[in-house]
Amino acid sequence: MARVPYLTSVTASETIAEPLSKLPSLHVFGLMAHAETLFRPWLRFSGALLNHLALDPVLRELAILRVGQLTARYEWDQHVPVALAVGATQYQIDALDRGDLDALEPLSRAVVDFVTGVVHDEVDDATYASVSAFLDDREVVELTLVAGHYLMIARMMTTLRIDPDPAAGADALLLG
Repeated sequence: MARVPYLTSVTASETIAEPLSKLPSLHVFGLMAHAETLFRPWLRFSGALLNHLALDPVLRELAILRVGQLTARYEWDQHVPVALAVGATQYQIDALDRGDLDALEPLSRAVVDFVTGVVHDEVDDATYASVSAFLDDREVVELTLVAGHYLMIARMMTTLRIDPDPAAGADALLLG
């Protein structure tokens, strides 16, 4: 059971009720809405991460799935439909889910290894060299931002014991 009640458009303050009413009814939004002065900027930042990067959306979603796999299954559950919608294959998702990282093609493997390092605070030179052989500097920074952002959310979810939600789907989460 969650340690913090989830706000809704009915229970939230006036400044948060309006944006909250436009979002899917997911616990993550009801939880984050408690950070009243940060809620709107967080939504804009999250939207930018999901919609306005040079980083390939498939790689972004593989990164989010890896963070979720390692830290908070909630993220995994919500982002599998998004990953499929942006072009990730069921094969990639299944390989990642079962921990068969060798089944991933080299670029996806480099991204997943890099994100694993971000989560464990251990991006060594070889891992960095592997990912930077495929991605330019902007994409590496964006990948790091994606991993770090979803790691932050995962830490909040586990600390505040978020309850699971059914997957909202790609249309609900790609909030441009």
